[in-house]
Amino acid sequence: MNFVFAIMILVSLVMLIVVSPESAFSIMISGASSALKLAFTLIAIYAIWLSVLSLMEGIGLNRAMNRIFKPITKRLFKGESDLALEYITLNFSANLLGMGGAATPLGIKAMECMQDGSEKATDNMILFMVVNSTSIQLIPATIIGLRAAAGSNSASDIILPSLIATVISTVTGVILAKICAKFTKKEKERESDMPRQPLFAGAKTGSVKK
Repeated sequence: MNFVFAIMILVSLVMLIVVSPESAFSIMISGASSALKLAFTLIAIYAIWLSVLSLMEGIGLNRAMNRIFKPITKRLFKGESDLALEYITLNFSANLLGMGGAATPLGIKAMECMQDGSEKATDNMILFMVVNSTSIQLIPATIIGLRAAAGSNSASDIILPSLIATVISTVTGVILAKICAKFTKKEKERESDMPRQPLFAGAKTGSVKK
């Protein structure tokens, strides 16, 4: 992937020099300035929300949220440990506030707790990935920050459409993941119930014809 991006940048730079060599340097400076401005804007947004998460943890609000969401997460992610459910709840809380960057380390911790020792993802891990991909967002902080940095006069107008879209996508994703998990479970049960056939049909054990 890094190679692809390097080729794209190199080709773009060559085309820029060929088409408009006199403006190449000024465009690069302008692009670097815009990138730094956007980066500092996003850093400020994440600093605020990460501080909110730290305050929530300090006053014990994360444990209260864990108690509130535990009946839901326990029903969705059956058989998982309390630690895994706590990380899942904190991840969902961060996603609800639109803090994808803050939710990522919590999601990794949740995945580590849900591992069953095999090299395959469990049904709960797949469901967790689906919910994270669709993620209901009450306050899409990252998108609001990007819109504000781009000069939008009403950056928060995205809240209601984003909420409607993410609710629909999350509910649909959970239903489909549960249906697929049931089909997978039935397939595994069918394979385990099938009698094992001998390697060579008609071969008799204990006798060898010469």
